[in-house]
Amino acid sequence: MPATPAWPPQSTPRLFVETPLGLGPLRVDGPQAHYLVSVMRMKAGDPVKLFDGTSGEWLGVAASVGKRDLMLDVTQKLREAETVPDLWLCAAPIKKGRIDWVAEKACELGVARLIPVLTRRTIVDRLNGERLRAHMIEAAEQCGRTAVPELTEPVKLSALLRDWPADRALFFADETGGAPALAAMRAASGAAAILIGPEGGFDDDERAAIRAVPSAVAIGLGPRILRADTAAAAAVALWMAARGDW
Repeated sequence: MPATPAWPPQSTPRLFVETPLGLGPLRVDGPQAHYLVSVMRMKAGDPVKLFDGTSGEWLGVAASVGKRDLMLDVTQKLREAETVPDLWLCAAPIKKGRIDWVAEKACELGVARLIPVLTRRTIVDRLNGERLRAHMIEAAEQCGRTAVPELTEPVKLSALLRDWPADRALFFADETGGAPALAAMRAASGAAAILIGPEGGFDDDERAAIRAVPSAVAIGLGPRILRADTAAAAAVALWMAARGDW
């Protein structure tokens, strides 16, 4: 007998929707409809995987397709919502394109929250939050996540440290040296955050203020000087490996 093809196929497009999902009809319009209709050439009967960031992954089947919108029939739940590792990435904004890359990789690597942090040497003080969120949504659609990291408003380093929760470890990449990152992360447990400075690094006063936080741990990221975006991705990857997410 011929094998029954997997349903939905692995090539089925994935789409993030703001509407809470459940069984039944779902109307899609705007840029998302344009993507499905004009880019993916979706026709009646075609499947699409859906997620809303909280309830897991669902299967939608195109019931009718128009020029500017389409109706989906949400027929079944494919996966429960993922368990999101309790890791925040606190990163100083860097140049456009580079900060977009950081947002993408933060999502792909499983970060729960992205916090832009303004430091004395930060050269970018304005962020397009909608653009950053769009990059994270696209990354989640492509990498199979059922959750999109929370994106906060930019916060000054002093305010971040003043309100730092006592039960959350703060690993900060210190260019002057620190404990080997992987060993330090393995030795800690529970909620954590990674703090990455701007292109010019933290100044002496900022470094002293960070070290004064009781839960702060200075870490080193190897013998080479890393760009801020590379350091962010490397540190998150190490924490995920230490916590068993990889």
